[in-house]
Amino acid sequence: MSRRNGRPAAAAAVSYTVAVRDAHAHLFDVTLTVSAAERRQVFALPVWIPGSYLVREFSQHLQGLNAMCADRPVALQQLDKHRWRADNAAGETLTLTYQVYAFDASVRTAFLDSTRGFFNGTSTCLRVVGQEDRPHTLTIAPGAAPAGWRVATGLTPIEVDADGWGRHTAADYDELVDCPVELGSFWSGEFTACGVPHRFVVSGAGAWFDGQRLLDDTRRICEAQIRFWHGDQAPPFQRYVFMLHASADGYGGLEHRNSTALICQRADLPRAADPPRALKATDGYTTLLGLISHEYFHTWNVKRLRPAEFARYDYDRENYTELLWFFEGFTSYYDDLFLRRAGLIDDATWLQLQAKNINPLRQTPGRLVQTVAQASFDAWVKYYRVGENTPNATVSYYGKGALVALCLDLTLRQCGSSLDDAMRTLWARTGGGPLRESDLRRVLRQLAGRSLDAELDAWVHSTAELPVEALLQAAGVKVQDEPVPLAQLLGLRIHEAGGAVQIKTVLRGSAAEAAGLAAGDEWLGIELAPLKRGQAAEAWRIGKLDEVAWLRGSRPRVTALVSRDRRLLRCPLQWPAAAQAVRLSVQDAAAVGRWLGG
Repeated sequence: MSRRNGRPAAAAAVSYTVAVRDAHAHLFDVTLTVSAAERRQVFALPVWIPGSYLVREFSQHLQGLNAMCADRPVALQQLDKHRWRADNAAGETLTLTYQVYAFDASVRTAFLDSTRGFFNGTSTCLRVVGQEDRPHTLTIAPGAAPAGWRVATGLTPIEVDADGWGRHTAADYDELVDCPVELGSFWSGEFTACGVPHRFVVSGAGAWFDGQRLLDDTRRICEAQIRFWHGDQAPPFQRYVFMLHASADGYGGLEHRNSTALICQRADLPRAADPPRALKATDGYTTLLGLISHEYFHTWNVKRLRPAEFARYDYDRENYTELLWFFEGFTSYYDDLFLRRAGLIDDATWLQLQAKNINPLRQTPGRLVQTVAQASFDAWVKYYRVGENTPNATVSYYGKGALVALCLDLTLRQCGSSLDDAMRTLWARTGGGPLRESDLRRVLRQLAGRSLDAELDAWVHSTAELPVEALLQAAGVKVQDEPVPLAQLLGLRIHEAGGAVQIKTVLRGSAAEAAGLAAGDEWLGIELAPLKRGQAAEAWRIGKLDEVAWLRGSRPRVTALVSRDRRLLRCPLQWPAAAQAVRLSVQDAAAVGRWLGG
């Protein structure tokens, strides 16, 4: 072990050791020691992780819980699904041991196998109730970890070896569980952005992976965002860690105060053989850079500048707010915008990305049912619980929130200001802390020179359509219509594989709904009436939905043949009128450049 600051730190009030118990059984060993326990000390495992608004019941993976005081066992009583109470006296040193089953490869929980390990404190570290604000330490021990594994985390090291194994410190429980840990024989690289050291670790990549390009591009994003918020001043963190896992099929990220956990498809990583940066990046790599930009922007917008309801997290239950449209939606607006400002995409590409946001909202009937403020509040029961009716009943606070940000930005620019000014003013006014919608309204009034309450009421608290196209045209963007794909024309969301067309969702008010098609149906074929008198009717098996369009010819009706619960049904389908999607391009290059360049 090497010692930081020349000496080991004093023992913390609450200390944990997490070690690999058995990679093949996907088990971590956890030891928790409380130096001065309260009488009948209560312990609780969080039921959710900040940034992911769903009760996930992490305690389902905790097993083998035991407590000891000196050399004697201490009885534990389970109080409910995630809390336990020890039968101890006040001031005793109490030690708990348990195992955590870790086989969820998402960024939200814990994972362990022979290739890598990962865990969040919310799914592994029992909270010592009443002692959350005292200093905590976490010792990350190899245990039975495979040889060659290393450690990456945003926690502050105290006594660690060259590979990162050892003791780390946190000011309190909030900081402890806000610093995930990556374990394995990962690729690791470093760069400095505006004087701040950044580390990037990648697991799951092949030897073809171009790590230097990822570092260079990420540095440009980080520098652009730090300067956006602070100019030449230092950001509110001393170092930052990106932890990226590349898998065959995955995507996602979760923000933390000085780190982020990310997942991407392995094919989206840059390759050493890819064309030079002067040529366009692949769509997959651009998506990855957008994810990196999104989670990094959260370092300010939600981790520090946060809803007033999140001033202090309650790990025992849902934490409700109507402001996710601001914290997730505005971050979704800025993520791709910083790719443009960092010089990683051009204006045309940025506009193409916005079209991919506008069109799904147009094709979501739920936008006329639920406001984006309601969607924020209902995230706990709707956003993460996707079903066949989700598009008909809900709207995304990510997608619509990003378009609200775009509308506000262009509206403010017509008044001689910008959303950039609003974000920085909010940061200054709140001290980078809790925020209410009333704070935003006051800042918008100041910057616009008039109240924008009517706009916010319409765009956020009603189901009125957003004036996106009109504002874009006024900003120098050419807005054109183009035909939608067949599934969208009919009002379907489908899955095609192996010659089968499976219906996943039927959109409200669509031709498919009027025909009686339903989620779960397998669309087997179509019947076609004769084009001319005396001709025979036709029936065809289909293997792809697009076959329906050319088989029907000019007929106004077809009969869909579907299988539902092993019954064969005939569903008469009236062919709908043509529908259009939006395509965006640059019309006034100077105007668009002024806007997107910041």
